[in-house]
Amino acid sequence: MTADAMSPMDRLLAERACERLIVDLVRRLDLGDPASAADLFTADGVWEWPHGDRRVEGREALRTYFGSRPADRLSRRVMTNILVTVDSATTATATSYLATYRVDGYVDGMIPPRLPANVGHYEDTFRKVDDEWLLAARTLFLPFGGATERLSAPARGGA
Repeated sequence: MTADAMSPMDRLLAERACERLIVDLVRRLDLGDPASAADLFTADGVWEWPHGDRRVEGREALRTYFGSRPADRLSRRVMTNILVTVDSATTATATSYLATYRVDGYVDGMIPPRLPANVGHYEDTFRKVDDEWLLAARTLFLPFGGATERLSAPARGGA
């Protein structure tokens, strides 16, 4: 069934499910259990950054990759301009823009604001599997990016 043959409500529900995946992924990376982000991908799902020569394929490899983030990393991703295109009852694509604020060495509290570490966009492919929308592929494009800043060790009291 093509997208044209879908009812407007079915198309809207598919768009919303895919949009929610995008937002849930960054929430899990920033505020949840990063390794669980792999659960949002198909079993053969792919995350890649062609410019950075990174390609991670398969849910278990994705779980290891996302779960390997430093425990002292503080990150917040801002996702915007999410445009989902439903191609059929079981496939869709999306483009979304991101700005990532990120530091390593975080202990607690509030830190002074910084410029984003990365600004770019994702191109996603979705597939509906067993009545659930999942990410089949996510490709990152970063025209603006840099290394992750490491915070200095917190000052210790004493004489």
